[in-house]
Amino acid sequence: MIKAILWDNDGVLCDTERLFFEANRRVLEPHGVALTREQYVAWYLEDNRGAWHVLRGRGYDELQIAQVRTARDNCYAHLLSDAGQLCFAGVEPMLSRLAQRVSMSIVTASFAEHVALAHRAGKALDHIDHIIARTDGLRPKPHPDAYLQALGRLGLHAGECIAVEDSPRGLAAARAAGLRCIVLRSELLDGYGFSGAYRVVDSHRQLESELDALLGPIGPTILHTSHS
Repeated sequence: MIKAILWDNDGVLCDTERLFFEANRRVLEPHGVALTREQYVAWYLEDNRGAWHVLRGRGYDELQIAQVRTARDNCYAHLLSDAGQLCFAGVEPMLSRLAQRVSMSIVTASFAEHVALAHRAGKALDHIDHIIARTDGLRPKPHPDAYLQALGRLGLHAGECIAVEDSPRGLAAARAAGLRCIVLRSELLDGYGFSGAYRVVDSHRQLESELDALLGPIGPTILHTSHS
C-alpha cells in the first residue's frame, strides 16, 4: 500500500529547470564556458558534475570555483524572484486532491530558499508535509541520501512510497534508496530511455492517472503535519 509520494521539485512540480540552466549559462559565459543544452543534460541532469570540472581544467582553484557557484546561486535566486507563477498548470489541484489520500514530501537538490521562491506565487506547499532540501550533510542525487532521510522523517519503508522524478540522476537516487519511481519526461530529456523507471509519463495528466492507479480505492483521509 502506498502511503506517501516523494516529489522532486524542479521540472516536476515547478517549471524551474529552464531557469537553473539559464543561471548557469549566464554565470559561466564570462569564464569562457558557453554551456549548451546537451552539456547541461550530461553535466547536471545525468550526473552531478556541473561545469566545475571545466573550470578546474582551466586552472581555477576551489575558492574561485566556490565564488562562481555562489554567483550562480544568486543569479538563480534573482531569476526565481522575477518570475511569476512557476508551478505547472494543474499541479496545485492535483496536490490538493492527493493530499487527502497520502502524505507527501519534496525531495530536492535545490536549497530550501530556492524552493520557497519557486512556490511563492502559489499554495502548493500547503499540501506538503516535509521538504528535504540541499544541505552540507547530504550527498546530492544520484546518491540516495535525501530519499533515505525522507523515508526516515516519514517513518516509512521504501515499498510504502513512490518517487516522482524528471532526470536520470533523480531516478538513480530513488532507485538507490529502494523506491519505485515514476519519471515525468521533460522537453530537455525528450526521447531519453530512463531504464529502471516504474513508469515514464509525458504529462501531468498521465502522471496523475498513474498515481491514482497505484493508490487504489480512496481510503481514510491522511492527517498531515506542517511542512519543514
